[in-house]
Amino acid sequence: MSEIQEFLIGEFQRTVDDRFRLSIPNELADSLAAESPQCILAKERPGCLSLWNASLWQARLNEGVELVKQKMRAGKLQERVAEVQLFGRLLSTRHRAVQLAGRGRLVIPEGFREFLGVEAGGEVQILGAAVCVEIWQPAAWLKYLESRMPRFRRLFDQLSR
Repeated sequence: MSEIQEFLIGEFQRTVDDRFRLSIPNELADSLAAESPQCILAKERPGCLSLWNASLWQARLNEGVELVKQKMRAGKLQERVAEVQLFGRLLSTRHRAVQLAGRGRLVIPEGFREFLGVEAGGEVQILGAAVCVEIWQPAAWLKYLESRMPRFRRLFDQLSR
């Protein structure tokens, strides 16, 4: 499985232009698109999209989907048809391949714009989230950050041991 060499961190403010284009900072875009300009844009949570290195995303996705298929073939999910359908629906609409153009420019596709909740000309926060880049609607980011920051020290201690 391909791994991103860099640990992606940083916080940047950007403006979405009138054609829903967004410039990803070079320090983040270069790591994502090192192999190819193709990346994967995913709906992460309301107000947040994530941008992944395409080969890393595909490897993780293939592993997870294959496990679900194996469970289905083995009959382990017969009583969970509604959950399997929900998984299929969300998987079908969750991600899309996108190209990073020159200067790390990304066009946010229709359907993803609404999920992000940012209008043309609006501001976004772009974050390095270690293994991917996240694009946040500012109010959603602030709410998320306020709820998670008090746990930072404990998380840091757990991960760095």
